[in-house]
Amino acid sequence: MTTIRNERLLKTAMIAFGIVFCFVYPLALVWPSGWMWHGGHGAYYFVMICGIYATLGVFLILASRNPGAHTSLISFTIWSSVVHALIMAVQVFHDGQNEWGHLLGDVPALLLVAAVLGYLMPAAVKPAT
Repeated sequence: MTTIRNERLLKTAMIAFGIVFCFVYPLALVWPSGWMWHGGHGAYYFVMICGIYATLGVFLILASRNPGAHTSLISFTIWSSVVHALIMAVQVFHDGQNEWGHLLGDVPALLLVAAVLGYLMPAAVKPAT
């Protein structure tokens, strides 16, 4: 019974995070200091990141139908979120411009994605005993 509940929670999380990933661009318009890098990266970098995350979001939503068959995608989402968040956190301290909003915006958001999916995935996809 717990595995079924965990799978439902995992599916819900995948859909929710997939939707958020699809809306990185509007989030950055609403709160640019928490979601968009300003210093030297330019619009091309931002649009590229939005495209990558929107694609990942769509695939998370599609994979939510059968998470057990898509553990590689879920693992990629977990680990790429951790790596992305850590790189951004370090860059906040090394960037001479005002990028501190990322420590309240996308850095904790990415760590939340990794924590939730990392917690739910193993319990949801393990065989029932």
